[in-house]
Amino acid sequence: MTQHIEKLNTVLTYVKDTFVGKNDVIDLLGICLLARENAFLYGPPGTAKSAIVRTLAKTVKDGKNFEYLLTRFTEPNEIFGPFDIRKLKEGELLTNTEGMMPEASMVFLDEIFNANSAILNSLLMALNEKIFKRGKETKNLPALMFVGASNVLPEDEALNALFDRFLIRINVDYVHPDLLQQVLLAGRKLENNIETENPEILSNEIRELQNLCKTIDLKPIYEVYLNTIINLRNTGIAISDRRAVKLQNLIAASALICGRNEAILSDLWVLKHIWDTEEQIEILEGIINRTIEKDDNPKSHPQALQNKTPNPEEVMKDVKILVEKWDNEALSFEEQNVIKDKLRYLQTRCDWIRNPEQKQYIQQEIESLWQKILQTV
Repeated sequence: MTQHIEKLNTVLTYVKDTFVGKNDVIDLLGICLLARENAFLYGPPGTAKSAIVRTLAKTVKDGKNFEYLLTRFTEPNEIFGPFDIRKLKEGELLTNTEGMMPEASMVFLDEIFNANSAILNSLLMALNEKIFKRGKETKNLPALMFVGASNVLPEDEALNALFDRFLIRINVDYVHPDLLQQVLLAGRKLENNIETENPEILSNEIRELQNLCKTIDLKPIYEVYLNTIINLRNTGIAISDRRAVKLQNLIAASALICGRNEAILSDLWVLKHIWDTEEQIEILEGIINRTIEKDDNPKSHPQALQNKTPNPEEVMKDVKILVEKWDNEALSFEEQNVIKDKLRYLQTRCDWIRNPEQKQYIQQEIESLWQKILQTV
């Protein structure tokens, strides 16, 4: 199994090298793949959402990829396949699923919230139970993972059930300006189809890892996890019992991908990505970071370690940007709230800075901006 884990990590590293500045997105997709849970990509057009999923799908050597852009007029036939005419003549109502979603190992549905009532019920069952049901027809789906994407969050209550089926929500934004040159070079290479040797993994190897994921020991973090779920519910973040059960799979996947057979405190980093609204992103960051910072295990997942060592210069740069915006611009009420939210996040990040002098200096700058904000209010 160690060999399979190494293969998967090699695949994820290859995708990270292809898409600069998207490590967090790709690591989360790797976690979902290992846990066999669904991922939702949220972000503006042009942030490589579909390209990342397509590249990851290509690394599954014997897999079939199904990708579709949903519109309000998308019919079930376009997703699941048309009825088999030959069987229909014989009086049987069967679907010809060749090349369609029910046969795919990796499924990517773009603009997922355009799903209409005609396909919604079948889609909900496929996402939740990995079963395709149409009339008397029932088929277990071979899908290793479903990925949905949209540049908007659902507003219609009828779509809440669909959104709930995506356990992890990944915010995909434009890369940091410092990485833009690397992005241009990598993008040019991709556009020119410059051949590179792609690492590969078999779908059966992924399934074996998915089964192994179920055996990971969660007892070391069980009490903290339980208290965290209660804490998050008390702050207004809705986590259903079903989601609370399924989230354990992601924690187990974080442990397995690091080569461990038991979970540790820092594996709870995945809980930062269970938000329902953009406002909850910062809240989750603060709560979960305070929980996982108590863990100093060297075998922590890279994304958990990432948040432990913020670059003081970058934090200070971000604080100065917020100060300039507050001082020099006529801000709307919404824009003021955005600055406050970002400042709260930077305040949390500042707590992780190890150098006491740098930490104190940045905290003073943050406090100074808060005083300006309070005076304005």
